[in-house]
Amino acid sequence: MTTHASPPGSPTADVPDSTTTPAAPDDLTATVFRTAQQGRPFGQLRRSQRVFAAAATTAVLSLYLLYVLLSSYAPGLMTGKVVGNLNVALFLGLAQFAATFLAAWLYTRHATRRRDPLAEQIKEGIEQAQIRAHSHGGATGTAA
Repeated sequence: MTTHASPPGSPTADVPDSTTTPAAPDDLTATVFRTAQQGRPFGQLRRSQRVFAAAATTAVLSLYLLYVLLSSYAPGLMTGKVVGNLNVALFLGLAQFAATFLAAWLYTRHATRRRDPLAEQIKEGIEQAQIRAHSHGGATGTAA
């Protein structure tokens, strides 16, 4: 008779069998991480990242698209002189660099103020849960 094991990560592979031995340290660690991922701080961290990334990406790509569209459909505007021989196209091209650096600076500021404290909270929670899990697992594993 052939038995088929469930692939790792599948719902049936994660269901513990009542005939198995107590959880190994790796299983405890996996449980701790799964619990952390299901917690509120982790959800807030992911949401914060998604919202900021979507807004920053939309802003920078919109500026780039504006530059391309103006270059294609408004060449008279783009060749307009601003200062001396410097035209609108040059300033909008340089604005691309400025927008990129601004997005990077805003990302760093956002990460420092909002995401890093959440990440630190999650990290501390995981470390404490691992300590509790390993001390609890070690105490039950020594009984004969």
